[in-house]
Amino acid sequence: MTQAILTLNAGSSSLKLALYPLTGDRPMATGLVDAIGPAAAFHLKGPFGQDMPTVAGDLSTHEAALQTVVASLRGTHPDLTLLCIGHRVLHGGDHFSAPVTVTEEILALLDPLAAFAPLHQPHNLAGIRAAMAAFPGVPQVACFDTAFHRHHPWVNDAFALPRAFHDQGVRRYGFHGLSYDHVATALRQIAPQLTEGRVVVAHLGNGASMCALQDGRSIASTMGFTALDGLPMGTRCGQIDPGVLLYLMQHRGMSADEISDMLYRRSGLLGLSGLSSDMRTLEAAGTPEARQAIDYFVSCAQREVGAMAAALGGIDALVFCGGIGENSRLIRERICERLGWMGIEIDHARNGENATVISSDFARTMVMIIPTNEELVIARAARAALGLGERSVA
Repeated sequence: MTQAILTLNAGSSSLKLALYPLTGDRPMATGLVDAIGPAAAFHLKGPFGQDMPTVAGDLSTHEAALQTVVASLRGTHPDLTLLCIGHRVLHGGDHFSAPVTVTEEILALLDPLAAFAPLHQPHNLAGIRAAMAAFPGVPQVACFDTAFHRHHPWVNDAFALPRAFHDQGVRRYGFHGLSYDHVATALRQIAPQLTEGRVVVAHLGNGASMCALQDGRSIASTMGFTALDGLPMGTRCGQIDPGVLLYLMQHRGMSADEISDMLYRRSGLLGLSGLSSDMRTLEAAGTPEARQAIDYFVSCAQREVGAMAAALGGIDALVFCGGIGENSRLIRERICERLGWMGIEIDHARNGENATVISSDFARTMVMIIPTNEELVIARAARAALGLGERSVA
């Protein structure tokens, strides 16, 4: 019998998965169902990145896709028994500062948070409900992107609005917490001298944010009430003067739904370039608009590194992760080139090789690349739910 843990990350039109053994960090399989619906595609890979066979099943809905995923996993692991299913959930609100075993009562607390995260929360919870229906009796563990940030100082948690709004949940939550959790854990192994240090982590991808780590704990984040704030992203705007939104409503006649669609789906790198939300495409395009989009992204990133260092009272290390952070030599180089005043100096050869440490030997501040692994964080939480240790689960 192959006993295993399944991790699921349900997006609006995708389902990302990993199958983990009860011990060890290497997944037995990873997969992605993309563009769920009539044109969906499902790819499954083995522990060493090799392609694995999939069954020709229904991929029209999240529920159907999950059934097809499990049927494929049972085809490659005929004696598979799932002991726990772990889920990424974007928003845990004020309720949760750690992973939790899901019940109907828990779901009732999470449902209203869809108003805070309309593009993510409904699909995250739909994935949980689909898994509960498909595997009755199998524990489902929710792991929250907001949980890692729930111990911020009050000044890094509040907006300067009437206090009643803060008490009603209008506050900074921060996101990408599973990614930052993984980086904090990896730092203890890779660079233990930084465990008690001041570290800025830059999670740069289609979604982008930064986090200030002190003693391995988040004390500040560039993201706030929603996953729109801070850095510009693939299609999201990042920081914006709220007066712009009032102007668009009052003088341009845009509705709340139209503004929401623009901010979440038509802004960021896509909106600035008029070409693509993908940094790789923009780097290759060479058009004036693509260059300006990159310039804006880099400038905002430099500013936010400074803001996070200010929150820490200094900086000992800068860590890049996420799709752009892990893979774009150009963006890392551009961000670091004006941060010499912070003791940041990269070694261009190391940067070109995507080495773990890319700072020069003479730099006062270490610069690193640590590939993120949100699935492993979820798997470890699921193991804890089974009584196998690693982290507490309520």
